[in-house]
Amino acid sequence: MKIGLLTGGGDAPGLNAAIRAVGRRALLGGDSLAGIRNGWAGLLGDGDIEPMDRPMFSGILQLGGTVLGSSRVNPIKREGGLEEVLRNIDRQGLEALVAIGGDDTLSVAAWLADRGAHVVGVPKTMDNDLMVTEYCIGFDSAVSVVAEALDRLHTTAMSHHRVMVLEVMGRDTGWVGVMGGLAGGADMIIIPEFPVTVDEVIEHLDKRSAAGSDFSIIVVTEGVEMEGLRGKDDAGEKRDAFGHVQLGRRGVGETLARIIEERTGHETRATVLGHLQRGGSPSAYDRIWATRVGAAAYDLVRGNRWGMMPVVQCGAVEIARIADVVAEPRRVPRDLYELAQVFY
Repeated sequence: MKIGLLTGGGDAPGLNAAIRAVGRRALLGGDSLAGIRNGWAGLLGDGDIEPMDRPMFSGILQLGGTVLGSSRVNPIKREGGLEEVLRNIDRQGLEALVAIGGDDTLSVAAWLADRGAHVVGVPKTMDNDLMVTEYCIGFDSAVSVVAEALDRLHTTAMSHHRVMVLEVMGRDTGWVGVMGGLAGGADMIIIPEFPVTVDEVIEHLDKRSAAGSDFSIIVVTEGVEMEGLRGKDDAGEKRDAFGHVQLGRRGVGETLARIIEERTGHETRATVLGHLQRGGSPSAYDRIWATRVGAAAYDLVRGNRWGMMPVVQCGAVEIARIADVVAEPRRVPRDLYELAQVFY
């Protein structure tokens, strides 16, 4: 069997571990692999596909990014794009396709599966916002970066008696913010699921000052909406192929820091982690689970279970429909957010 393999959307640590798992299992089973370059872009036009042999899977487990390249190209938004994808799958003789990605990449995979294409998915998004699954490739590594940044910010905040605002990724959900903030001991965490006002932020800082705390650490997710901050729809006219604006241009952390300093008089600094959360080697947890879901995706191919994908539930690999996984975003539950508030 000839199996195509692609990685789409934002890069994330652990992608290469999943690629390696699919590839090694396929070669062990006597199948051949075709690497599709740069996500769905590699199945448009004349296609950009290369054969993958055993040496290509060596030494990549610990590497960040993706050896296949990635993009945010969306064939749904290109006239005739989905038909081009189907033609290239047929022309290249691909008997199966493994799509590794988040809600955007997997939404295309679900469309193809609905039309009879032999597609399986693998969950990848450092935002951790896919339904059904408790694990997404890249999330643990991103949280580790946030926690380490907070460890470092604590020392300078204490030394200079400052308020430090750390802006982290999270377009519609606050998983990276709340988990990273919990792990790194943030004094306040602001995420899209549970809006707060600027007055509530100031009140929180005043209470800490009254209690004798002369510094504070605030984690804010880039996708939050708050009075005084630019709205997500006002972040700029430039959007990617899936309609997303570049939220890093909103300056949420910098704007909030300026407002805090003006309102309280406390010296306030902002740090934006940005793409540092995507870069570097994957954590051990990401390496292990990316390997497990990658291997399970190959098992789905061998079982002809098209339109399905491996997910993680209660510490075990289970199977779900791609369409169910991308049906809506998985949001931070209230009890987890309230746990974070205990430490304010």
